[in-house]
Amino acid sequence: MTVAIAQHIALAYDFPVIFTRRVFDAANPTLADVLARAGDGPHKVGVVIDDGLAAADPTLPDRVTAYAAAHGRRLTLVEAPLLVTGGEKAKADFSVVESVWALTHRAGLCRQSFVLAIGGGAVLDAAGFGAATAHRGVRLIRLPSTVLAQNDAGVGVKNGINFFGRKNYLGAFAPPYAVINDHALLATLPPREARAGLAEAVKVALVRDAAFFTRLQELAPRLAALDDEALLEADIRCAKAHLEHIAGGGDPFELGSARPLDFGHWAAHALEEATGGALRHGEAVAVGLALDTLYSCRLGLLGAAEAEAVLDLLTGLGLAVWHPALAELDMGAAIEAFREHLGGRLHLSLLTGIGQRVEVHAVDPAGMAAARQDLAARGAPV
Repeated sequence: MTVAIAQHIALAYDFPVIFTRRVFDAANPTLADVLARAGDGPHKVGVVIDDGLAAADPTLPDRVTAYAAAHGRRLTLVEAPLLVTGGEKAKADFSVVESVWALTHRAGLCRQSFVLAIGGGAVLDAAGFGAATAHRGVRLIRLPSTVLAQNDAGVGVKNGINFFGRKNYLGAFAPPYAVINDHALLATLPPREARAGLAEAVKVALVRDAAFFTRLQELAPRLAALDDEALLEADIRCAKAHLEHIAGGGDPFELGSARPLDFGHWAAHALEEATGGALRHGEAVAVGLALDTLYSCRLGLLGAAEAEAVLDLLTGLGLAVWHPALAELDMGAAIEAFREHLGGRLHLSLLTGIGQRVEVHAVDPAGMAAARQDLAARGAPV
């Protein structure tokens, strides 16, 4: 006898993504108000801080501690803020994940407690994985400190680390309790890091928002100069577009294989791995966007003038569209690795216009090789 019991579980996730400035000023109620959503406090909070951010902003740990003291009705720090490895090294092994596990165990954090992760996207990914797997899920508040994390990596539902030499091989889907983007923290970034994050804004504009692409073109000189107000506008619009896709795309936990927000990322992931992380994620994405744009043009899907506009915007933002590692990349193997990463049939988003895309399920090796040649002919190595 065969018995089948149909089970349907529907869950609604609700988390705010907030843009503010100087979140740890005692007069700024943002963090305290976020914690108040969980009911009467004080709530136990364990804090982890990207050590690169702490080096650039040495007073940050003390400001966090002072803020907690000023808002003692809402939060209790379980211990002094913990510094963890920043940058891509945060995802290279289990060190950050284990630090979060140890913090939750040492401090007696439970599923009603909070981990506050402050730093770049790699730290948020690794700390988020630790929080998602401690007690099967401790509440996570993300406080991104880079352009890339504030407009993309920090606002979604993914967490993870690299393993087996593969990008994001281990991880978990776990929506945060809240995301607080403190725009003032961007002042700590080296110019290279700030510009790299703009690649994700170009990406989301290309696959879903032609008006945003036009606005990025208008803002390009100011963005390249890292004008504060231009960066804020671009970050907010980029984050909003990402959130609209995650919430409205019908597949927030990527059970299917189509992932428009991964446009240009098959090559980007491979380039990051090939360079051992020397190429920043946003820089690798810029190269990947340029390559897939020219491939779209080679296939006759995208007009030459539109392709030119994409590459002009990337270079106008100060992003290189070529890297020597691309010349040596085994593109067939990289595409197959991406198919495996997608978890099923190959889906590549290609452009049919600015803000318009189509999904393809196979790659013409000769066409992609020709697109790489086109890019090599015009791209200045970094």
